[in-house]
Amino acid sequence: MTPARVIRTTAELESLLGEGPLESRVEPRHILMCTPDYFDVVDVKNAFMHGNIGSVDRLKAREQWDALARAFESAGHEVLTLPGVEGCEDMVFAANQVLPGMGDDGRPYVVPSHMRHPSRRREVPAIRAWFEERGYRILELPESVPYFEGQGDAIWHPGRRLLWGGYGQRTAVEAYEALSELIETPVVVLELVHPSFYHLDTAFCALSEDAVLVYPAAFSDEGMALIRRGFDRVIEASEPEATSGFACNAHVLDGRTVVIQSGSPEVVAALRANGFDIVEVETGEFIKSGGSVFCMKMMVY
Repeated sequence: MTPARVIRTTAELESLLGEGPLESRVEPRHILMCTPDYFDVVDVKNAFMHGNIGSVDRLKAREQWDALARAFESAGHEVLTLPGVEGCEDMVFAANQVLPGMGDDGRPYVVPSHMRHPSRRREVPAIRAWFEERGYRILELPESVPYFEGQGDAIWHPGRRLLWGGYGQRTAVEAYEALSELIETPVVVLELVHPSFYHLDTAFCALSEDAVLVYPAAFSDEGMALIRRGFDRVIEASEPEATSGFACNAHVLDGRTVVIQSGSPEVVAALRANGFDIVEVETGEFIKSGGSVFCMKMMVY
C-alpha cells in the first residue's frame, strides 16, 4: 500500500518512487455538473473577476454550459446534474466543494472543502447532501484546517494513488498533512506563486500517467522540479494561452480526449503531437469569473 505522507522536495519524491510502483487507482466514469441558474460575477475573488461584476450574459452562459455537457457526453461519459442554489453564484464551479476518492473497501468517499470565501461556504452543504444520498462516506478534515478547496487544488495523478496539491491562495499547505492521513494517500505539494493562478487546476492539467500540461511561471522552482520528476512528458503553456486562453484548465477523458477552452493553438498542437485528441469548447462567460472546463465539473463514481 502506498504510504501516507506529504512530499515537499524532489528528494522525498525520489524516495517515494524508489519504494516501488505507486498503488493503482480506479478512475471515476461519471461527471457531476451544477446548473448555472444563478451564476454571476458579484464580487472579486480572483484576478480574472476584475471589471466583470454584473457582466455575465445568462443566456450565453447557459448555452456554453449545455455545449460543455454535450462534449462530455459525446466522449462517452454520463453527465449528472445538481441544480444551482440561489445565492450561490459560484456553485457552477463544481470542482471546488469536495474531493472525491475510492476507499480500500470499494466504497467511494468525499472530503468536504473548507472554502476560503464565506459566500462559497454556502455551496458545500448542498453538494455534500448530494453525495450522502448516493452512499458516499463523508470524511471530515479537522476544524483546525483553515482552507481547503477540493479538486480545484487537489488533483489525482491519473491511474495512481497519489495527489498533487496546490497551496498558497485558496488552500493552506497544512491542509495536506491532515488530508494525507485522512485518506491514507501521499500528496506532492506545489506552491502557487503567481497571483493570477489561484487554484492548481488553473495551471496544471494531469493528462495521463506520464504527461502533464502546465504553466511554469505559476509555480516555485521546487514545484516545477517536482512536476518534472513526477511526469516524463511536461507540456508547457505560454503566458497568453495560460491566462486569457485558460488552456491549463482543461480536462482529460480516458487518458486520451482533452476537452479544452478554444483559442490556444500552440497548446493544441503540442497535445496533438503527443497523441491526444482535442475537443475545443467555448466557456468565455465563465472565464469572467476565473473558471473554465476543469472548474465546471466533478468526476464521480
